[in-house]
Amino acid sequence: MTQPIIIIGAGLAGWTTAREFRKLDSTTPVLLITANSGDFYAKPSLSNALAQGRAPAQLVSTLAVKMVETLQVTLLANTRVEAINPQTRTLTTSQGEFSYHQLVLATGAQPIRIPVAGDAAEQVQSINSLDDFSAFHARLMGAGSDGSSNEPQAMPHKKHVLIMGAGLIGCEFANDLVAAGYPVTVVDPATGPMAALLPLEANEQLREALAALGVTWHFGATVKSVNQVAGQPALQVELSNGHLAAADTVLSAIGLRADTALAQAAGLACERGIVVDVTLQTSAAHIYALGDGAQYAKGFWGDDGNASNASTPSVSGGRILPYVMPIMSAARALAATLAGTPTEVVFPLMPVAIKTPALPIVVAAPTPGTAGGWHSEEPGLWQFIDAQEQARGFTLTGQQTPRRAEQAKRVIA
Repeated sequence: MTQPIIIIGAGLAGWTTAREFRKLDSTTPVLLITANSGDFYAKPSLSNALAQGRAPAQLVSTLAVKMVETLQVTLLANTRVEAINPQTRTLTTSQGEFSYHQLVLATGAQPIRIPVAGDAAEQVQSINSLDDFSAFHARLMGAGSDGSSNEPQAMPHKKHVLIMGAGLIGCEFANDLVAAGYPVTVVDPATGPMAALLPLEANEQLREALAALGVTWHFGATVKSVNQVAGQPALQVELSNGHLAAADTVLSAIGLRADTALAQAAGLACERGIVVDVTLQTSAAHIYALGDGAQYAKGFWGDDGNASNASTPSVSGGRILPYVMPIMSAARALAATLAGTPTEVVFPLMPVAIKTPALPIVVAAPTPGTAGGWHSEEPGLWQFIDAQEQARGFTLTGQQTPRRAEQAKRVIA
């Protein structure tokens, strides 16, 4: 019997790889293993669901049973992969051992958690999955800060949410929450929202737009401790600058880190993510990776597909691309490779639309490490110009956002 292609992870990367593969190969068995239910949902919808009045269950676009039926795959839901053995091409899981012909790691990323003092530090929440969002939603809908549900339900007050982090995700949640009527405080050590991504003038525009909706900002500070207020469901949050803020819940949105635990334990090359070459192969033959957990490098591994045995491995550099469009491009290329046609992934310029309706933003950031700076072309339009006077990225805000296609043509990727 033909050994299956096994995909670890049922997020966008895992399911899209299965879908693209099935377009090319309808007979090779595919086994998808996931630690959750396997239901399909769009992860970006987590940060704009509240203002739309959508409950967690409403975010599921396709139930796992329908995905299985449509794609003709086998699903092991609520199953944890415990180890990978590249030499024997086997996996050890909570449901037993499985052999694979090819293996795809779509293990995603985990929220970065920084140490926080205080007797309520364990109550700080992060949102990186539908299950996480469900827990956060339940907290907002009435559970106390200790997880209880004994508050009056007739006229529940809107929970005050303190967000740690003013990056892309933190700002999207801030906009969504305040638009849904929740008081919001955002704390970040930078000088403004999305300071690492946007031109200074653009992050100032965003700061003002969200403040006008009611967001309270605390920049140049971090959360030092979170403590329970005696006899009350509220929390007291102490900032590094000495300020004390009251909140009903604290949401950590300070970024994600590629989940490389399985890959590292199996001896695969990992840096900021699981390092893959231009065909998405890891440093072990027959194992591939994509999505938030992958670090996309240039070049190829050695002829035998194993970096440790290659005389002159040429894989170099690499970047993390934690957005939807890179996943779609990677999945199409990987599907072709899995189907027998080795295919290099090519990432086109992929502008990102940031979900902050208070100030619509589209940004095509330059490749990390590109020397240059942002230059204002006209109000609401900036280009990132390199040392050779070439456009390497752009930012559009407000009424300029429809010009993304026009600006994309001017950028040298």
